[in-house]
Amino acid sequence: MTIRLHDTRTQTLQDLRPVHPGRVGLYVCGPTVQSAPHIGHLRSALVYDIMRRWLTASGYRVTLIRNVTDIDDKILAGAAGTAEPWWALAYRVEREFAHAYDRLGVQPPTYEPRATANIQRMIDLISRLVERGHAYPAADGSGDVYFDTASWPAYGELTHQRLEDMADAADADPRGKRDPRDFALWKGRKPDEPEDASWTSPWGRGRPGWHIECSAMSTAYLGETFDIHGGGRDLRFPHHENELAQSAAAGYGFARIWVHNGLVSVGDQKMSKSFGNSVFAADLLDRAPAQAVRYLLGSAQYRSTLEYSPAGLDEARHTVERIDAFLARAASEGAVPTPATVTRDDVPAEFARAMDDDLNVPRALAVVHERVRQGNAALAAGDRDAAVAAADAVGAMLRVLGLHPDAFARQGRADDAATQALDRLVAERLDSRAHARAARDFTTADRIRDELAAAGVRIDDTPDGARWSVDDD
Repeated sequence: MTIRLHDTRTQTLQDLRPVHPGRVGLYVCGPTVQSAPHIGHLRSALVYDIMRRWLTASGYRVTLIRNVTDIDDKILAGAAGTAEPWWALAYRVEREFAHAYDRLGVQPPTYEPRATANIQRMIDLISRLVERGHAYPAADGSGDVYFDTASWPAYGELTHQRLEDMADAADADPRGKRDPRDFALWKGRKPDEPEDASWTSPWGRGRPGWHIECSAMSTAYLGETFDIHGGGRDLRFPHHENELAQSAAAGYGFARIWVHNGLVSVGDQKMSKSFGNSVFAADLLDRAPAQAVRYLLGSAQYRSTLEYSPAGLDEARHTVERIDAFLARAASEGAVPTPATVTRDDVPAEFARAMDDDLNVPRALAVVHERVRQGNAALAAGDRDAAVAAADAVGAMLRVLGLHPDAFARQGRADDAATQALDRLVAERLDSRAHARAARDFTTADRIRDELAAAGVRIDDTPDGARWSVDDD
């Protein structure tokens, strides 16, 4: 068994040889919780969920760390001028991400550290870089601290760039920098920023730069040398380049393999807020069953650009319906339910070879569809044993890919139960409100309406009575 992954730094396929035999440490850059998750966030989370599932099925004990950046320029800007504190905005958006991941069947990470809970680790790492001569406080007294890119000759090795060809770092005012390409490790507090968005440090009150967060958290939870660092292709520069430079300059071995998933295009355009073509997770998951969304987002080779279209989503829905229909027919012929936990011994050899080969999911899905075709043919021919064998293989492969219908059926039942419970509770409150209005007790009626509104339930009074809905605003 040899699992091979494409390493961005060497631009070659590398054999996975874990630092600790039998265990894999995987760090994935999680979201900056500034606004609602979109299809690109879902795709990235799904890539590493499939990777983790295959590593687990292959017998490894996987520790997956996915951070949350909950302090950042964009978060502060998003909360500025509103009644919502920056930390409340960050937590609200973090919950939106968690809900979207859960609906898609993305397994929770082993740990999910927040940047704000690891400030001291970042300060310690910055101090280490200053002591080793690779970082310096700004000369203008702003409290900023920068990484000295000229002090690290290997800077640019991840993305294969020369320092003289790189763009200036735009993450802080260049006045205090020795070189405009030096990037911020610590940002001194500005007068217009909230006091609670800053922490005490040797250089004055401030907050961490974006890049230092991941270096501090990945090594804290996985060790100074770990196996795999993952993230979207858009993070290669400057984020991951800077992570690698500051971590190596601190004396860490850091990530052995760097994996980057491709982005998402809508039509023939890259998805971007500036283009106004973002497809948000909530909208996507309302357009089609979560199982179909997961199939669509996971069906392309992870390093390729995924092209999204409504027609593609419809095709994915029809595809999973055909697979599920076969499993249901096979179950009626005696196929037993697929165990929740499967191993690589439970899947066809050609499926395992595809997954070992840089997570070649398209080739692995071809094996799924071939077994479905064989199983349907066996059912048509009355060959029960062959149909059951095909169903066993299909079920195991779907477990590895996170596509087994059982998982989404349970999710649907949970959603239905929750909706029914909420409907009963709201109906009882509306009945009490109706009685209060009939008795002209408008104080009580208004109080009930306000209580429901505070819980996110909107009430509309119509000629046919009160109607309720969940307020998404």
